[in-house]
Amino acid sequence: MASLTRYLVPQIRRDLARKMVFVAGPRQVGKTTLARSLPGARAGYLNWDVAADRERILRRELPATKLWVFDELHKYRSWRNYLKGLFDSRTAGRQILVTGSARLDFYRFGGDSLQGRYHLLRLHPLSVAELGLTKPAELQDLMHLGGFPEPYFSGSETEARRWSRDHRTLLIREEIAGLERVQDLGNLELLMLRLPELVGSPLSINAVREDLQVSHKAVAHWLQILERLYAIFRLSPFGAPRIRAVKKEQKHYHWDWSVVQEPSRRFENLVAGHLLKWVHHEQDAKGRDLELRYFRDTDRREVDFVVVERRAPQLFVECKWGDVDLDRGLRYLKARFPRCEAWQVSAIGTKDYVTADDIRVAPAMRLLPSLV
Repeated sequence: MASLTRYLVPQIRRDLARKMVFVAGPRQVGKTTLARSLPGARAGYLNWDVAADRERILRRELPATKLWVFDELHKYRSWRNYLKGLFDSRTAGRQILVTGSARLDFYRFGGDSLQGRYHLLRLHPLSVAELGLTKPAELQDLMHLGGFPEPYFSGSETEARRWSRDHRTLLIREEIAGLERVQDLGNLELLMLRLPELVGSPLSINAVREDLQVSHKAVAHWLQILERLYAIFRLSPFGAPRIRAVKKEQKHYHWDWSVVQEPSRRFENLVAGHLLKWVHHEQDAKGRDLELRYFRDTDRREVDFVVVERRAPQLFVECKWGDVDLDRGLRYLKARFPRCEAWQVSAIGTKDYVTADDIRVAPAMRLLPSLV
C-alpha cells in the first residue's frame, strides 16, 4: 500500500500551484494518506477532529510550512470564511489543501463564497486501472474485497466484512450524527442494510418507506444524506426525443460495492463505481461536461450505464455475469445512436468479439483498465 501513489497526486500538485485544492471522498478511502504523502505535508497537517489541532486552527497558530493541510475542516461551521481569509492573505508560495469525508461543495454554512479560489477533486476507491490489474482472478479479488485500501490490501474477505460493518457504524454514529439533524438513526441504519438488496433496479422510495414504516419525506431525506456523505450515489435515467425513456426513477449504487451480496449485482455496482470514477476525473481534472446515467424505457428495455456529454450519449455499457446473448436493450439503443461506443461486459465470461452493428462483447477486464 505504501508504494501505491494515488491517481490524483499529479493533479493535486498542479492545482496547488494556482489555487486551494479540496479533496473529497468517502470516509477511509485514503484522503489522509494521500495528503500526508505530499512533500512537506506531514509538518503542515491539522485535523479538526483532534483537539490540539482544532485549538491551533481556531487560534490561527498554523505550522510554519509551505503547505497547510486541513482535514475534516468542514465540520467547523465557519470553515468557508476561515479558508477565504487564509487564502486571500496568504504569502507567496503558500499552498492550502483541504480534505473531507463529505461533499465539500454542499456543506456551506453561510459566509462568503469560495468560488474561484479552489479546485475540487473527488477521490474514489481503488480500481482496476489504478491498481494495474490484468488477470480475471484479480478482478474477482477486487470485487470481493472492495476498493477501499484497508480491506483490499488485507487480502482477507473476513477482514473486509469486519471493516465494512465498522465503516457503516462510524458513518452513522460519527459522520451523520456530527453533520446532520437526524433523530431516527436506528431506522437510517436499517435503510443502509436494506439498500444493497435493491442495487441495479429503479429505487422506489414508497416501497422502502413501507418496509421501514416511516414517511416518504424521511426516506428521501436520508437518501440525500447518504449521497452527501459518499455512502451511495444515484443515477438518473437517460432520455432523448427519439426514445420513450422513463423520466424520474433513479437507480442507486454503493461506494463500497462489497456490501452488495448477490454476485451479479455486486459486479454491476463495481462497474458503476469504475465508470463514475472516470466521469468524476474527467469533470474535475479536465472540465468535461460528463454525466453517468442509465437507460430504461416504457417497454422495459434497459441498459445499465450511459455516459452522456452535453446530453449526447458517448458510451453504453451493459453488465452480464457470464457469456450470454447480446442484450436487446443495448441493441435497441445502439441502433438509435449508431455512433456511440457500446460494450456488453461480463464478470466471468470469456467471449470477446464485435457484432455486426459494432457492439463490443467482452470480459470486463477489456474495458476497465482503459478507465482510471
